[in-house]
Order: sequence, then structure tokens, then C-alpha cells
Amino acid sequence: MGLEDLTRTLAEGRALADADVAFAAASLADPAGSEEGKAAFLTALATKGETAAEIAAFAREFRARAVDPGVGEWSGRAIDIVGTGGDHAGGFNISSVVVLILASAGVVVMKHGNRGITSKCGSADLLSALGVKLDATPEVVRRALAELGYAFFFAPAYHPAFRHIAPVRKLLASRGQRSVFNILGPVINPGRPAHVLMGVFSAAWVPVLADVLQELGVEAGLTAHGDLGGGRGIDELTTATPNRVRGAGRLREIDGWWQPRDHGFGLGTFDGLRGGDVAENLAIVDAILEGRAPTVLIDTLLFNAATALWLTRTVPTVREGVELARDRLLGGAVRAKIAATREFYAA
Repeated sequence: MGLEDLTRTLAEGRALADADVAFAAASLADPAGSEEGKAAFLTALATKGETAAEIAAFAREFRARAVDPGVGEWSGRAIDIVGTGGDHAGGFNISSVVVLILASAGVVVMKHGNRGITSKCGSADLLSALGVKLDATPEVVRRALAELGYAFFFAPAYHPAFRHIAPVRKLLASRGQRSVFNILGPVINPGRPAHVLMGVFSAAWVPVLADVLQELGVEAGLTAHGDLGGGRGIDELTTATPNRVRGAGRLREIDGWWQPRDHGFGLGTFDGLRGGDVAENLAIVDAILEGRAPTVLIDTLLFNAATALWLTRTVPTVREGVELARDRLLGGAVRAKIAATREFYAA
């Protein structure tokens, strides 16, 4: 069996078994493998349409190849706030600020992310500008969890196998072709947190990625997509949109649409959620902490934070998490967390 055989299997519309995925993952990570052969396989997989079982199998394979940060003692109560990217909506880094709100509220956060690829400012870019050291060793990451209540896993540092996949990803990008690697990032967090709030680039992918979280055994997960209308959307839960949501684990029965009003928010306009480059987003952070940011942006941060507080059973309902999140964001706790972050990583 070779990668070409699996490519033919996919071209015939047949799904891959776990053993097939294991072989494919090894072939894709092999630096000696043909880039065109890898590209043909990934294109055939995307054309067939990846199933939840296939994506989960790839996630297990690349989790196994990841650097182990040794954070298991925190994983069972931790959460990741993550987005797939790829929506091209130009939104602000919602998840990065939500991390700080949650850590300020005593929720352990394991954020997995990268520099901006389809945006001017990725989570790594903004958190680095706020003081997080991206090349921190696993030992420092463990101390960050203990002392700050959150840690950032910089994807390139924890997934060495991806170095050998980068060339084929660039090749596919030059052809306008997405691949399974565009959606693997949110489900290969090396810390393996038990809770996940995931923004999804497309409404059609919301149930698929919820099923992936289910296959991977999360304790509680929620996938969400903000529908901007006209076939456009954002990989965030927002108060400017109706939101397609689907649950996993303990929240498996959730499947439908969340409107901002259902959780006590007014409906804002998307323009207030736009971000920019690192400097622009740092200025937006200052505006948020001073209460000068657009109401829709502050509300969207609170919506996500309250949802995460509910996901982790910190509060009984999303509505009851809003005021706790508001107090943390606007009452000085997040500003103090940023100062503590700078001090921690400068030491």
C-alpha cells in the first residue's frame, strides 16, 4: 500500500479507516515523500469531504507526534478558546482577550495557536505583544499554568512533524486548495484540555467539528459560527450575528442557533468587531480595558467568556456568567493579568 493507493480510494468516494489515516499521516510527515503525491492525496481527501472520523484519526496521529508539555494535572479542568481561522472576515482577536478574562476568573486556560496566516494578527502575534514568550519551554509553560492560570502553546514549537508538511501546504495554498490541515489546528492542542469552545469558519463545518470533539472524548465542547449573511461568516460566537452552534460531550444535545438576545445582549453591527495588525489590535485592547471600545465588541467578549464559564461549570448558565466576565474585563482584573504576564515572562 502506498499514498497513491489511498488517493485512489478517496477518488472512488470511499472513506479512510484508522489504519489508512495512520499510514497517510506517516507519509505526509516523511521529508522524503513526493510533494506532488502528498498534494494529490490531500486534494482527493478534501474533494471527497473529510468525515469527522477521518479528522479525529488525523488529530490522534498528530497529537501522538506532538511534544508533550507535561500538563496533565491541569488538563481535566482546562479549556481552549480557539478558532479555525480561514473566514477572511478581518475580525479582532476575540479569543486572546477571552483567555485573559477566564484566567482572571480562576478558569485554567490552555490556548493553542499560531501567528496570523489568513489574518494580519493571529493569537500568537497579539499574546506575544502582551508579554507571552512564544518559545517558552514546557517547564516555563507549567509554571505559567500554576502562577498565571493560563498558558500558550505555540503550534510550531509543539508540532515538529508539521515542518515537513509545510511545503505541501504552501503548494496547495498557491492553487487555492484547502486541506485537512486547515482544520486540524483546533483539535491537536498538546495540552489536551477537557473543554473546548471552537469558532468555525463555515456553518456547514459546525456539526462536523463538534463530532470530531465527540470522537476525541472532550468532557464538554461547543462549536460556533457567526453568520454574516450572503454566504459570509466568522469563526466566532458574536453579538453581531445569529450563531450556528453544536455541542459535544456533556453538551451533545445542543444543536441549533443562538441569538444574542437569547443571552441578554442587543444585536450589534459587525464593523465594531473588525481588527487590524498587531499595533492596531493592541490599541483596541487598551480601548476595551478603558471601556471605550464598541459595545458590540465588549458584548462579544462577554458572550464568549460567559459561554466558557458555563462550559467549565463555573456558572450554571451563560447569562449568569456575563456579569462575572464583565467585572473581570472592566474592573481591572484583566489589566492586572496582563501586567502579571509581562512580569512572569520577563523574569
